[in-house]
Amino acid sequence: MDLKDIKAIIDLMKKNSISEFEMERQDFKIRLKRGSTYIGPSEEMSASGAVPTTSSTPVLPVLTAPTGPSIGEMEIKSPMIGTLYRAPSPESANYVEIGTEVQPDSVVCLIEAMKVMNEIKAEVRGAITEILVDNAKPVEFGQPIFKIRAL
Repeated sequence: MDLKDIKAIIDLMKKNSISEFEMERQDFKIRLKRGSTYIGPSEEMSASGAVPTTSSTPVLPVLTAPTGPSIGEMEIKSPMIGTLYRAPSPESANYVEIGTEVQPDSVVCLIEAMKVMNEIKAEVRGAITEILVDNAKPVEFGQPIFKIRAL
């Protein structure tokens, strides 16, 4: 299955108001979900499978409580594999810097996956305390990308 086939499935889902689609072949499994607050990998997903998203479906980061001495600080983790961009375009200012106060719906970065730009939102009200990934660098699923202190 190539990207053209996946886009055709997404278009059919939109036209027919289908919120979830799953297909499995010999060594390939794909699961698409629309309108949910989180899109993540299935436990059964093979290494060759992927969970594509469109920019119309919000992609939310994985938030975790800290394991160190910083009370009230959390990590925003990448919800997918891709390339992280800190600004909407090369000429634009970064979405966030250290000290920036964010709301749950504030965009903190973009992650490009399969030629689709996915907005990553903060999901909590807080202040950015650390930026863990440089601009235009690859990220893995679950990799910490920002540290945020909840307000």
